[in-house]
Amino acid sequence: MQQESIFISDDNHQLHLRHIWKKQSGVPIFMLHGLIENGRIFYTEKGKGLACFLAEQGFDVYVADLRGRGKSTPSINAKSSFGQYEAITRDIPLFLEKIQTLNVQKIHLIAHSWGGVLLSSFLARYPKWLDKIHSKTCFGTKRVVTARTLEAHIKLGIFWRYIAPKLAKIGGYLDAKKFRFGSDNETKQSLKESITWVIPGQWQDQSDGFNYFDAAQTLTWPPTWHFTGIKDYALGHQQDVQLFIEECGNHRAKFSVLSKQAGSYVDYDHINILTHPHTVNDHFPILANWLLEQQTM
Repeated sequence: MQQESIFISDDNHQLHLRHIWKKQSGVPIFMLHGLIENGRIFYTEKGKGLACFLAEQGFDVYVADLRGRGKSTPSINAKSSFGQYEAITRDIPLFLEKIQTLNVQKIHLIAHSWGGVLLSSFLARYPKWLDKIHSKTCFGTKRVVTARTLEAHIKLGIFWRYIAPKLAKIGGYLDAKKFRFGSDNETKQSLKESITWVIPGQWQDQSDGFNYFDAAQTLTWPPTWHFTGIKDYALGHQQDVQLFIEECGNHRAKFSVLSKQAGSYVDYDHINILTHPHTVNDHFPILANWLLEQQTM
């Protein structure tokens, strides 16, 4: 298995795309991280993680760092003014276009957490890409938060809606790494937009008013599988994952809640659904087989 870093220029930014492969002729997979994280949720340089697992199965894997995160430069700072709009209309298209120059086959999409919201928004805005997509897989993806749990109240009701904006106002951006709230940082604009979307209401772009909900209802979505963990009590609660599936109008989507009771080795949560050592014996092989099935349909 091999890894390399690919950089894509956009204005004054360098977007980082991690390429992981054993066979470059394999079917491509694009992976997108969520908020206050980066592409390392999917891989390590020592060969662990879902990206590396799927590369070992023969897929040609590409893992994104959205602008300012991970190895994309410059890192988010007080002068960073971009948000979700740039991720949806610039970053994701640039990543996919680059992948197509390297591998022209139809592609699988895989996202964690808020990355699934961004990918779904991208497809709703640019439906022409649907013909180039084999499948879409989301881990712990929700848009709005309705779950009434203590963890949801603390992490989203208190921190994300009240504390995080104050910290961002003081520092000019949310330094989530410094305060150990996440593995990467967020701009004030991204924070503001995500707070608006997390509160139940319209799925509509804050920059230009594009109505993602209306657009989503007109789509024929690619085969889609949503996963979440039984112990994901806030950031991907099964109630809110189901709401997002319904909001997308994706009535044929599969949905699995991973737990010991359902046959998993572990009662998974929001992060270890991708990082726990048992994943390679639990849902990773099942997902790999499902991806292969979609290529023959």
